Amino acid sequence: MSETHGQAAVAGLFTAIDHVGVAVRDLDEAIAFYRDTYGMTLAHEEVNEEQGVREAMMAVGDSGSHVQLLAPLSPESTIAKFLDRSGPGVQQVAYRVEDIDAVSTTLRDRGLRLLYDEPKRGTSDSRVNFVHPKDAGGILVELVEPASTAH
Repeated sequence: MSETHGQAAVAGLFTAIDHVGVAVRDLDEAIAFYRDTYGMTLAHEEVNEEQGVREAMMAVGDSGSHVQLLAPLSPESTIAKFLDRSGPGVQQVAYRVEDIDAVSTTLRDRGLRLLYDEPKRGTSDSRVNFVHPKDAGGILVELVEPASTAH
């Protein structure tokens, strides 16, 4: 990564809202609800063993934004624990970034805790990390570097 690219990627930090993550108990039911009630289309579905979830990305029109439906794979997964504590609902807001390494460094320099030392694999081979909710006004903030821009 060149110094210029890293500085440009950090200047605005986020390039867009990538998705809003919603914890659900039954993924198939949730997909049907978002499709039939809101007219969203299923853009992508996958199992992410590393994060312990089955997930579906529901496209919000042709905006490039999505609602990510997250169902736990096991009672020990983070999403299962969230559901036990809070019930179904918004679990995270995810922001798209151009350079997750540079943005992570900037946020750490600003005193924020990130959940991972190094980004992990997210949906569609993106790279992701999370800002701890205690450092983000009570909201779990996900940083997403799409696979097409991943370094």
